[in-house]
Amino acid sequence: MNPSGLTGRLAVLLSLFLLADTAQAQRLVGVVIGVHDGDTLTLLTDDRQTLKVRLAKIDAPELSQAYGQAAKRELSDVAYHRRVTVEYAQQDRYGRLIGHVDVGGQDVNLAQVAKGLAWVYRQYSNDPVFIQAERTAQASHLGLWQDPNPIAPWDFRHTEDAR
Repeated sequence: MNPSGLTGRLAVLLSLFLLADTAQAQRLVGVVIGVHDGDTLTLLTDDRQTLKVRLAKIDAPELSQAYGQAAKRELSDVAYHRRVTVEYAQQDRYGRLIGHVDVGGQDVNLAQVAKGLAWVYRQYSNDPVFIQAERTAQASHLGLWQDPNPIAPWDFRHTEDAR
């Protein structure tokens, strides 16, 4: 390979490294002022911004689905009117921040899965900690895992019942 080709490749690699570095998680602190369902909330930040946050790595049942109201109630019990930290690196197509929510040292996203009130959203995550929490909840028949045939929300959204 000639020296200019190597230099060009190094420049591309350096650019990719710098782009990856800018995609690192950002942190927000604020108070939860709304809970929409088992995986979405509204945050009022310390600088008075109102932002919707979608909990990363999980998908909770839809509100009209079995355990949907229970998932919302649990998220509300844990986070509503509480001071939280949100770490995020991206937004979804609806403009919501995709983030990890921490309340007093508790990973709220992981807690929803561990309590059987959300699935690991495998389309977006293969985190072994979350997968193990889901397996444990399922083996213990917690929350939605009490149902002999629970329907994942991504499947439920395509049914007549969701319309």
